[in-house]
Amino acid sequence: MESFSQCETLLVEKHGPTLHLTINRPDVRNAMSLEMVAELSAVFSQIEQDASIRAVVIRGAGGHFCAGGDIKDMAGARNQEAGEAKDDPFYKLNRAFGQMIQQVNESSKVVVAVIEGSVMGGGFGLACVSDVAIAGPTAKFGMPETTLGIIPAQIAPFVVERIGLTQTRRLALLGLRIDAGEACNLGIVHQAAGSDEELEDMLGKALDRIRQCAPNATAETKSLLLRAGKEDMGDLLDSAGVKFAAAIRSSEGSEGTMAFMQKRPPSWAQPGD
Repeated sequence: MESFSQCETLLVEKHGPTLHLTINRPDVRNAMSLEMVAELSAVFSQIEQDASIRAVVIRGAGGHFCAGGDIKDMAGARNQEAGEAKDDPFYKLNRAFGQMIQQVNESSKVVVAVIEGSVMGGGFGLACVSDVAIAGPTAKFGMPETTLGIIPAQIAPFVVERIGLTQTRRLALLGLRIDAGEACNLGIVHQAAGSDEELEDMLGKALDRIRQCAPNATAETKSLLLRAGKEDMGDLLDSAGVKFAAAIRSSEGSEGTMAFMQKRPPSWAQPGD
């Protein structure tokens, strides 16, 4: 996509309905800088209005997903004069990341994380807001913040949503590092590949399944899932019923029903999409 050609920390490529985002700071194991946070936010803002994009694949260059926050940004904030509460440069640094990860979490697109190597701190949080997470054999996950004298301020709520309070307590309070197998058992990732070839095969199959699902129905379903547990159940089900009626009467609903009856793939699943 030409509009993203000037990204300094990301490689951005569009293949059919899938946007591939590669975090491209391999010299620092793809540590997350403020510039990267801003670029990720800008990309997700723009694609929200792009109906041709149905999935976003996030991965890291050079064998690592993301090793956490950038030390240079931390040092830069430390050199600035301390402020009160929200005026503190460390607050602004931390919240910028939190706003971006919330944006990724709430994106209407299906976000697929392909995870290799180091997955620490902010990288761990980014993995936890993906809709589909696939880990390679080299992946190592961790919440090391407490071992550094700091706290996982912006990622902890998303980790709790991902795997529950009990398991998050263990990971965060002990500063543990775990492999792909344990991450899969905990539900941090959905699949753990035994080889690079298997990793790519799993990714291909996930993207193929995304193509089978109607774009608007998928987006509405994701929105509904994110509301669960945060609203009164009766009100949520009332709202969901209204959305169901709208969906079944929509062009997607009509096409899906007709395709099923005619025993053919629906239009959104046709090759060449």
